[in-house]
Amino acid sequence: MIIDISRTLNQNTPTWPGDTPFSYELSWSKAETGSVNVGQFTTSCHTATHIDAPYHFNDSGLTVDQLPLDLYVGDVLVVDVSTKGRISPDELKLVDLSNVRRVILKTSAWKDPSYFPTEIPILEPSLGQFFRENGVELIGVDLPSVDPLESKTLDAHHAFEANNIHILEGLNLEEVEAGEYRLTALPLKVEGADGSPVRAILETK
Repeated sequence: MIIDISRTLNQNTPTWPGDTPFSYELSWSKAETGSVNVGQFTTSCHTATHIDAPYHFNDSGLTVDQLPLDLYVGDVLVVDVSTKGRISPDELKLVDLSNVRRVILKTSAWKDPSYFPTEIPILEPSLGQFFRENGVELIGVDLPSVDPLESKTLDAHHAFEANNIHILEGLNLEEVEAGEYRLTALPLKVEGADGSPVRAILETK
């Protein structure tokens, strides 16, 4: 079974305050061209379900087109941390991360998908080292960011990069239970980009 864990992109999709909202419109209609509809869309790279490239927060970091694609396809463990306001290694110490390369944290904190959240759980930067020591290379969240919304230092982003852990944000996990799945969440091949929307799915094993 395939579970779509992407958020819908439309004119009502919430985005970071002040960032470029998503829009789609027809440039030419079939009536005008006589053969096809041709549309265009405009959006921030960090709207809805997306990956962060390290270049997003590090001028010397990898851009989207430089990322290893195998990170975004493969087995993943979904961990339910929906009762936690702060997520640290202590909350995950009982989770078996043996042979786990990808982890998705289900926080259930983004209650209304039509509005940008005003508060989200805190992911402690110490998770970076913890995940690296356990062999994790990709962290996904059902939040717009792995850092507090008001953060300018982006400590968790930098801690994950320092430990070679890549970031997938804005997942929709409402219909997903904790457990093992196969993830596909490929970014667009946009040269020089700091992030990219993805169509993220989970397949039951």
